[in-house]
Formats: sequence, C-alpha cells, structure tokens
Amino acid sequence: MTRPSHLPLKTALAALFGFGAITSAGGAPKVDFNRDVRPVLSDNCFACHGPDTNKIKGALRLDLRDVAIKPAKSGKTALVPGKPDESELVRRLFTTDPDDAMPPAESHKTLTTVQKELLRRWIAEGAEYQGHWAYTPPEKPQVSATARGIDELVGRRLREVGLSPSPEADRRTLTRRLYFDLVGLPPKPDEILAFEQDTSPGAYAQLVERLLASPHYGERMAIGWLDVVRFADTIGYHSDTPRNIWPYRDYVIRAFNNNKPFDQFTREQLAGDLLPDPTLEQKVASAYNRLLLTTEEGGAQEKDYEARYLTDRVRAVGAVWLGQTIGCAQCHDHKFDPIKAKDFYSLGAFFADVKEPIIGRREDGAFVPNEAQAPELIRHEEIVTRLQREFNGPHPELADAYKNWQQALLAAIEQDARWTRLAPATATSKGEAELKVRDNLSVLASGKNPERDDYTLRFTNSLTGVIGLRLEALPDDSLPAKGPGRAANGNFVLTEVVARVERDGAEPRPVSFRLARATIEQTTFVENNPYKLWSAASVIDGDSKGESAGWAVLPEVGRPQRLQLELEEPLALLEGEGLVVELQQRHGNGGHNLGCFRMATTTNAEAIHSAPTPPPPKEIAALVQVPEDQRTAEQRDQLFVHFKNATPELAALRQQLAEAKKVRAEFEATVPRCLITERSEKPRTVRILPRGNFLIETGDVVEPALPAFLVTPGSQPEGRRLNRLDLANWLVARDNPLTARVVMNRMWKQFFGTGLSKVLDDLGAQGEPPPNRALLDWLACEFMDSGWDMKHMVRLIVMSETYRQVSTASRELLARDPDNRELARQGRWRLEAELVRDNALSLAGLLVPVVGGPSAKPYQPEGYWENLNFPVRSYDASTAAEQYRRGLYTWWQRSFVHPSMLAFDAPTREECAAERSRSNIPQQALVLLNDPTYVEAARGFATRVLQEAPPDTTARLTWAWRQALGRSPEAKELATLQELLDKHLAEFRQDPATAAQYLKVGASPPSPALDPAELAAWTDVARALLNLHETITRS
Repeated sequence: MTRPSHLPLKTALAALFGFGAITSAGGAPKVDFNRDVRPVLSDNCFACHGPDTNKIKGALRLDLRDVAIKPAKSGKTALVPGKPDESELVRRLFTTDPDDAMPPAESHKTLTTVQKELLRRWIAEGAEYQGHWAYTPPEKPQVSATARGIDELVGRRLREVGLSPSPEADRRTLTRRLYFDLVGLPPKPDEILAFEQDTSPGAYAQLVERLLASPHYGERMAIGWLDVVRFADTIGYHSDTPRNIWPYRDYVIRAFNNNKPFDQFTREQLAGDLLPDPTLEQKVASAYNRLLLTTEEGGAQEKDYEARYLTDRVRAVGAVWLGQTIGCAQCHDHKFDPIKAKDFYSLGAFFADVKEPIIGRREDGAFVPNEAQAPELIRHEEIVTRLQREFNGPHPELADAYKNWQQALLAAIEQDARWTRLAPATATSKGEAELKVRDNLSVLASGKNPERDDYTLRFTNSLTGVIGLRLEALPDDSLPAKGPGRAANGNFVLTEVVARVERDGAEPRPVSFRLARATIEQTTFVENNPYKLWSAASVIDGDSKGESAGWAVLPEVGRPQRLQLELEEPLALLEGEGLVVELQQRHGNGGHNLGCFRMATTTNAEAIHSAPTPPPPKEIAALVQVPEDQRTAEQRDQLFVHFKNATPELAALRQQLAEAKKVRAEFEATVPRCLITERSEKPRTVRILPRGNFLIETGDVVEPALPAFLVTPGSQPEGRRLNRLDLANWLVARDNPLTARVVMNRMWKQFFGTGLSKVLDDLGAQGEPPPNRALLDWLACEFMDSGWDMKHMVRLIVMSETYRQVSTASRELLARDPDNRELARQGRWRLEAELVRDNALSLAGLLVPVVGGPSAKPYQPEGYWENLNFPVRSYDASTAAEQYRRGLYTWWQRSFVHPSMLAFDAPTREECAAERSRSNIPQQALVLLNDPTYVEAARGFATRVLQEAPPDTTARLTWAWRQALGRSPEAKELATLQELLDKHLAEFRQDPATAAQYLKVGASPPSPALDPAELAAWTDVARALLNLHETITRS
C-alpha cells in the first residue's frame, strides 16, 4: 500500500494539537495562541516584526495585538479578527508572488501548509492573543491531594490525548533508578534483594528516605547545579590558570544535603556578603559571583573584559534563575522576547559592586578552615597581632637610640657623598651571562647563570688620587629573593677581586689592595676555610679558593650590601689608560654569582677608613634631612618605623615577630582558601553599549534595575541604589513568574530525562511551551508553598506513580509519542560522565567515598596539556586515595576538560550548561576499554570476583553479572562470558609476560595471592561488563 504524500488537513491539525484538545463548536481543535500560534510567529516572523524596535520592518509588530489589528498607512491590516480573507498576513502567506510572499526568500524561512492553515483558522476564530505563558505568575491547579498531584495532572493530560500510563517497573529497576537518580551510585545486589523481598506497604518510601538522607545525595544533586553555574577549577581564556574555588562546591553539596531552602540558597550565592553579619559559609556561597571566566593576559584591554564579565554574569542569571536568553539583548533589544538592551545592562549593574581585578591575577581568597583549623588560625593571628602591637608601640625607652640613629644616618649620607660611582665602558661575562649597564650606573645580570663566572668591567673615567674601591651589591626584583645574588636563595660568593691598569701596547699594571671590609660577612663551618667566614678579606688574598672561601652575605639577602677595598698605593689613570676590575665567582655550586651591583671610588681618607655603611633608602634619606621641628606627623611616623626595623634594641622583638609571621604563614598554607565576593564602595559605571561594542561609550548610564517586562511599574524601590540582595529577593519572590518554573523544569529533567518544557534555559518565545503546563505550574506553586523545599519536591516526584513507570514502550506508544512528551512512560538514558566513572570504581571496590575536599586529577593521556601554555604546565595525576574519588571532584580545566569526561559529554563550563548533550560515539567505548581508570577498575572488579565470589566459574560469572547489572544473566549471556573467559585465559597462560604487564596498569598493585594469568583473564571479562550499554544506562 502506498502511503499518501500528505495528511488531510483535519488529520494534520489533530496530530498537531493532540487528539483530545479543546474543540470548537464545529468539532475541530480550537487554536491556542501560546501553544500553537506563538511558536510559529516567533520562529518565522518576530525577527522583523517582533519586540526588537530597532529592527521593525513596515512598522508592523505581530507580537502585539493592538498593533497587528491596526490599519497601516497603506490602508491594509495585517490581522482582521474573524476575517482571514481580509487579513494582509493571510494574503502574504498564501501568495505565489515572490515579491509579496512572507516570510521573504532572503529569510530562508518557510511555513508548512499546516502552519499557514493554522494561522488562517486562528484569525477566523478571532485572532485572540495571550500573554506569554511563562511571564504570568503560575496558578496552582486543584488536585485531590498533594501526594497525588503529579499523577492526577499527568493522568488528565493522558486522557486528553487518548493515552494510558505504563505499568510500574519491577523492583530491581526501581532500585537502580532511585540509586542512580538520588545518590549517583549503583546499588549492591543485596540492597536490590532486600527491597525485592520487602513486601511492606512503606518499603518504597523507606528506600527513598534512606537515599535522601545519604551524604551522597548532595553530591548527585550538585552535578547539575555546578554545570549551570559554570563551576571550574580554572579561570578560562588563554592562560586558564588555577584559582581557589573548590570550597564553593562543598557548600553546594552541603546545601543539598542539609536541604537548605532554595530561596536562601539563592540569596547566599548572589549576595552572601550583603547579608547581616554573614557567616563564613555565606561568604563562601558568594563565590558564585566569581565563577565566570577571567583573564590574566597582560595585553588585554580593561574595558573589553569589564564588558565581557558583565555579559557573562547577566547571561548566568538568565540561565540559572530566569530561563531566558537574556544575552540576546546585549547588542540590541531581544528579537523574540520583550527584553530590552536597557534591561540587560541594568541587570549587569547589580554586579558592578563586585570587588575584583578586571585584568591580572585573582587574589588567593578567604581562608576556609575546618573545625580543627579555625581555632589555630585565630591563635596564630592573635600571637602576631600581640607582637605587632608591641612593635608598633611608642617605645619611649629608645629616645636616645633614635637620636643616635638619625645622626648615624646623616653621617652615612655624608660619607656616601665622598664616593664617586663609576660607569663601566664595557661589562662582560666569561660564563655568557648578559650584563646590562643601567641608567643609575648599576649592572644587572640576566640570561645564563653558570656554576662559575668572572665578570670583567672596564672603566675609562678620569681618575686621580684614588685610594679606595667599593662594590655595592644591590637587590633587584628580577632576582631570586630579590638578590643581590643569582643563587636560588638570593646569595652570591665573590671569591676574588682582581684590578689592573691597561694601556694599548703596554704591559698591564696590577692594582693591589691592603684591606677589605664589608657590611656583613656570612659565617661558615667549612673546615678548610682559613678565615672561618665567607669574609671580605678572602677576596684580596690572591687565592681563588673555589668552594672554601669568598665573600657572601646570607642571611642578609634582599638588601644592599657593600665591600670596601683600600688600595696599597693611590691610583691615577693617565690619558689612554683604563681601569679593569675582574669579579671572580668560582664557588661552583648553584650559580652563586652577583645579580646586581655597582662600582665606586673615593679619594677621601676618612671615607676609606670608615666602616662601610649602606646609606638609607632615598625616601628615608630625604626625611632624615628635614629638620625635626619641620616634619609632618606622617613623616615622623615613617622615619620612626624605619628606625624600629633597623635598631639592635628591637632585634629580639623583630625576630619574634618574624618567626610568628613565618609560623602563621606555614600554617595558613595548609588552610583552604576560596574566592569570595567583597563589595566595592564605589561601583563601576555601567552604560548601554551600542551593538555591544565596548569602544562606543555614548550609551546611557544605567543603575541596577529589574527587567521592566517582569515587574509592575512603580514596584521597584526608589530613593536608593538597588543591590544584589534586592536582585536575589526578587528572583525568589512569589510574584516572579519564572524562577520556580525554571528550577522545577530542571528538576523534572533530572528524573525523567527531559524537562516539561524541553529547552531548559529558554522559557521564552523560542523555547517549547510545555505540553503539560498545568503540571509545571503546580510543581512551581507547590515548590514555593513548601518554603522552597528541594527534598520535598524530589520526594513528590520519585514517590509518584508517573516516576515509577517502566521505561519501555509499545510500538503504538512510540508512534504516538516518540519523545515521551506526554509522560506515558519513564525515560532511559546513559549515565552522566561522572557517574560512569563512579559506577566503575564502585564495582571495582576502589571508590573512595569521602564527601567534599579539593579536586582530584585522574589519569590523563601524556601530552594532553601540551598546548596549555602561558605558563607551560604539567599534569600530575593524583596519588593514593585521591585517585579514586568520585567524578564530581575531577579537576575541571576549562580549555582542556579531562578527555574521558568530554567523551561522555561533560561540558567545558566556559558558559552555563543547563543541559548536557547526549551522544553515542565510538570514543565512549574506547574510553571504557582503554582509559587506565577503567582498565584498573576492571582489574579491581576481577579481584573482587576471585576473592569474594564462590570458586565455581559459573557462579563467579553469575556473581559478576549481578554486581554489574543487578540481575542474573540469561543462558546466552552466561555462555558468551564463559567463551570470553576461556579464550583470554588460554592466551594469558601462553604469554605470562603480557599478563604481568597488563596487570601493572594503574596505581593500585595487583594482589600477589592471585594467579596473574587468571586475574588478567577475569580483568578482560570485567572490562566487557563495564562496557555494556546496560551497565551505564539508567532505565
């Protein structure tokens, strides 16, 4: 029989609207604007005749009835209610003239015959409009009892469309379904058996309550939330560097476990820092505002990223709470929904008070100590505070010392003025380091840092009567520990200073030194060092002693030091002569070479005979030269602080304070940190950006304001600037039509596979009107009536008969409702990426069920991060227990999400993901077969089989099958497993080396008590079981 190429119109309309839809007097289905007409107009017409007033063509708006039925200047009317043949819209839809046809050819949109007839009938019935279903507050349909609400509303809809519910699933299926849905872990066979054998009326309810009380419930619920708020361990963009954020994940898990009301959950995340006396947990919750992508790129433009951050946050609010594609209003008014560009930027202004660097490194975040760490953190802080307070005191007992110190500073300044700094004509390194002479005449070393090096400096200055040479070793931010040396600890070892006068064509004339003195000499315990010091004297004894001696300055690194050398005879340079100074650094251990230094000479006897004293920093030198009676209070304080940091009288106190700070820092390094939200007293200015272009700053400045189309005019508070707490309160207000619907729609998707409205992040005109709107509205109202009780709603859903249906369907049901939009059965789908991992590790007996904590790094292919630069970094897989944590805790590198996670459709979380895609690709089977995680899990599973199952092979195969699938294998399945086992056992018996190598995969060692060939063969059986579609499917 040949199938007709098209359906009769009446039949097509019946299929479109449902068999039991409300009918008009003539018996044909009555057209409903929201369900039937708005989607057609939105898809095909609103781009040119919708809410975006900047893109309106012909002054016609089809989203507003009073405009659409008003005659145009031409005299034509788009919609004439009750008279389709007089309506210009109908004429344009049905015309064959390409110049008049709508939609126009360049739009690449075409209406079907059914859609055209639908619009004609709608106009004939009066062209009635309705407000968009999602923008009106939900009204609660009447049901006989709350516990029956879901089933009654589903039943009503099924009767309308002529369908019947499916029977209840068997208890094994229900157990696995509940375990995967509520805790994300597989049930053990004895747990399935216990429920199968419990015939008491409350058995199912007791199982539900037990799982809701599990600490793993919060982990399971957190996965979807972390997707939609785009939680990740890294900042994204080109550097994608780590940040401290994982305590926020723990907050989310605790919130679900403790059943924190969703309205409070919302307030704490958006505005935890604005709550009265916020707790540490509420501050951690506010890390939500820091989850966006950020940049550390030095060349980034601040205005660009300021605009990006605003956009990111507004889009997130739209996806997480409002279910709206608000981002479409970034450049212009929304083309399909009544969202203005002003609404977009006004929402962004709520976040203008978040204190953060727009460009550059994020701060480390607030301390988040555990119960044991919290008092210790306070104790260390109190010790430092007490010592700091003592140090900061007036110290009247030091008045005389302070006066003497100032006089010494003035003397040092005067002494320094007697020295003349020299500019090297050339500066070279024997070890090929780069020596750069800077404007202040200092020489900075960079590039290569060899084990030994000699620097050669040539001076052509005019010198007469020189009796002293000075080397200034200077700190610099480019050096380790600020130098002045290039060793890792900031030190150097100068083993010898050699000087000579050179002249072309003449023998060099050596310059001899009689005395060397330094600001500090490092002590030593080297036996063969005759000076018992890393001393100044050792640099002029004519002996390059290598490792045993030289001048060094530890522990006084990071500050200027000086070496003064007195000449045997006064030095004068004749015309054509030059002074050459060699700085020999032949310690030969760790690159102990000078990093920054400067040379000077003196002709003054008092200068060379005075102990070398570094002058004070420039700002202190300037202050001390101001007469005391002319100093400001700020100058006096600054000078006195510098004195206290230098005077020997406070050396013990300084040491105590430094040690206390060191101990505190060491302890703080063990305490977790988390980025939180802090409020800036001066919010950033936010203006509308025409076309979303941050370079165009002509748009109006806006203040925080709620979307105009969702609030009653005049209902927003006046007289003050709104803040994030106002936004949070509005999002969970009873008169907000969206939030409760959005959250319940996402929850429904978690338990049925698809939302009541299919597009989870768009309840606007481009989304799908829910086939059972009454059910979604009832759930939303019940959610609010319950006090935003998440567990209450989960309980209602999983206790319903609708949830307990089988997921299989007859051919008739599949033909009538292939996507299960009418809920005449349950859904089935592959487990999420994290749960695929959890399932395998659980079956292997390897899973570490600790709740909360830092992210873990599972095994990852070598080189996967090869292109992760700025900076280059390596991937170090977690060891010990951390390797076997739940998938929820996997390290989330936005630009390089773990490849096993990606294979199973985990999102990058570079943007909000209300729903994950579901693919079926070969890479998934390859991951389960070859990823070391799953190979090791298979070995762990095989080990359990050999150690826990009865010794008989058939019993072992049956035991393994029941562990993986919760049921006994059929005879054909058992035979296939037996054949697989026999085949691989024979292969491994013949090739024990391969078996031994195979068993080395993973960090956990194989049991030495088991036969390697047998364990390897059973590992292959386990790999097959872990790869079964049924194993990783929730049904």
